[in-house]
Amino acid sequence: MDSRGVIKQMFGVERALIGVIHLDPLPGSPRAATSIDQITAKAVDEARLFGDAGFHGLIIENMGDRPYLPRTVGPEVVATMTAAGVAARSAVDLPLGVQVLAGANREALSVALAVGASFVRVEGFVFAHVADEGIIESDAGELLRYRRAIGADHVAVFADIKKKHSSHALTADVDLAGTAEAAEFFLADGLVVTGTSTGQPTSASDVATVSDRVSIPTLVGSGVNPDNVADYRRADALIVGSFVKRDGLWSNNLDPERLSTMAAAFTATH
Repeated sequence: MDSRGVIKQMFGVERALIGVIHLDPLPGSPRAATSIDQITAKAVDEARLFGDAGFHGLIIENMGDRPYLPRTVGPEVVATMTAAGVAARSAVDLPLGVQVLAGANREALSVALAVGASFVRVEGFVFAHVADEGIIESDAGELLRYRRAIGADHVAVFADIKKKHSSHALTADVDLAGTAEAAEFFLADGLVVTGTSTGQPTSASDVATVSDRVSIPTLVGSGVNPDNVADYRRADALIVGSFVKRDGLWSNNLDPERLSTMAAAFTATH
């Protein structure tokens, strides 16, 4: 439960609907095919579509860069995401977040600081897990010291726990509630609960479990759609990326009709 009012302060509403801008493959990635100007222009178009539909915030993500590098990316990624973030923020007056896959959390903070973003979404904040990219070890201590060192304490850290696309056998004896409590103890500003993979629904009971155990915001990070949005009343924010694309596929373009449907369904849950 967001007893500190983090979401209200950041987004101006009690519960927020956050749209994901999946950037086209960035320079240097295996499927890079468009210029930085084209990547940035598309990010601006999508930011405006989310804003027009009534979303409360945005997050940019280098989803197109698969297969992802573990924990670090090149300066070309940081530079391009900064360009896209600056353009999106200039086009739409909405709080912006940054996620850099896979688990490149320092780089995400750097981009967020440069573009004036409000939050970062991070992976591997507490405990270790085995992701597609290999073993990801926790980085909370290093990350928050880096945040202090670069003067980015105003950028909130929203941390995935028991994240999607990962095996958690290494921490099978630590349940979701215990993981949530550890992340709060390690000074996360919010927690993201997900399903097993991109677009897969998040368990409503998992959301309630986390919300009951922490005083920081609980966010839903995958699988939100108009049919299940009412199940997530215990969440303080919903991050939506797949449903609002054509045919519900994350790699497709945004679908204005799906955007409107999603926003209306969210509003109806209040």
